[in-house]
Amino acid sequence: MRSLARHLPPLPDKRVLVIGAGKASARMAEAVEALWGPCEGLVITRYGYARPCQGIEIVEAAHPVPDRSGLEATTRMLKLVQGLGEDDFVLALISGGASALLTAPVAGVSLQDKQMVNAALLASGAPIDRINTVRKHLSAVKGGQLAAAAYPARMLTLMISDVPGDDPALIGSGPTVGEATTPQDALRILHDWKITPPNSVMHALRNGSQVISPADPRLSRVENIIYAAPAQSLAAAAELARGQGLDVRRLGHAVEGEARQVAIEQAAKALRIKAERKQGDPPVLLLSGGELTVTKTGNGIGGPNAEFCLALAIALKGAEGIHAIACDTDGVDGAAEIAGAIIGPSTLDKAKALGLVAAEHLANNDAHSFFAAIKDQVVTGPTLTNVNDFRAILIG
Repeated sequence: MRSLARHLPPLPDKRVLVIGAGKASARMAEAVEALWGPCEGLVITRYGYARPCQGIEIVEAAHPVPDRSGLEATTRMLKLVQGLGEDDFVLALISGGASALLTAPVAGVSLQDKQMVNAALLASGAPIDRINTVRKHLSAVKGGQLAAAAYPARMLTLMISDVPGDDPALIGSGPTVGEATTPQDALRILHDWKITPPNSVMHALRNGSQVISPADPRLSRVENIIYAAPAQSLAAAAELARGQGLDVRRLGHAVEGEARQVAIEQAAKALRIKAERKQGDPPVLLLSGGELTVTKTGNGIGGPNAEFCLALAIALKGAEGIHAIACDTDGVDGAAEIAGAIIGPSTLDKAKALGLVAAEHLANNDAHSFFAAIKDQVVTGPTLTNVNDFRAILIG
């Protein structure tokens, strides 16, 4: 609440409407009402992530693949902002997860069609910027369209970033931010990532889209502010670790790539550091954030953080003195209610004692089952925030 409060203006004396979507949006709404008192509004969050609010209605819907609850709530939200005047004020609260929770397919595209494309993109291993580009051009609410619907009201959007690079246009697919890409870009992404969409999707993209240009005058009364981002979580961890006497080395807060490949690269770095350490040197902590991807070729249960940990354990081969954790800060790694996992020198031995073959679980994208069996999952429940992935490797 303290970080949001620094960017919240005094309560306007005209009509105020609070809208929002994302895994952190209900907590954001709760913080707004703690400062402003009861407000009119509607916020959509993930199932299990609701918070008690005094006036703002909180609706829960599905993530990462949208459902009818999200569709119906988004339809109501668009109607709620229509007809506002230039003296009215809209506060939009957007965090990661809004791309799935704000669901309004363009004409001719059904919810089922959107679900199919969304699921295929998530399984393809495509980076989040490519996924969100396609989502925008199949939407009637993303890519600045929510802000355009509220014009001429004044709008302030407060955002929590969960995307590498903190581009406001990518957070929640930018419902209040202008969009520079084209439907042709979306078609190329589907082709490049070998996704064959329903005919309705191809038809819609070939006929253009409704995204709002950054130069559109309907965006002239919108201010977008990112007040929490992945770099802050790494900075907080680094400060805490240095206070414990660790040698902290940050590998970047916007790391992208295939989870198992990034694991191999970071394992090699950890092993080099271990080999170079001298007697009396402080332990080294490698920190990184960002959003890794998984190209799903198996049928197991997993997510990018758990897959990173499994691939890291295999690459380290039980090296003494090296431990690691990788979690999604929202408490959900992939589609499972698991934040991530931890590993150490005994990880592979524990698995072997249970008859598990780590490489087979990795090949089947079944990291969550692997770590569940050896009891090294990290389960936080809803964290009510979302600043992307957090990875730490301790070399002692």
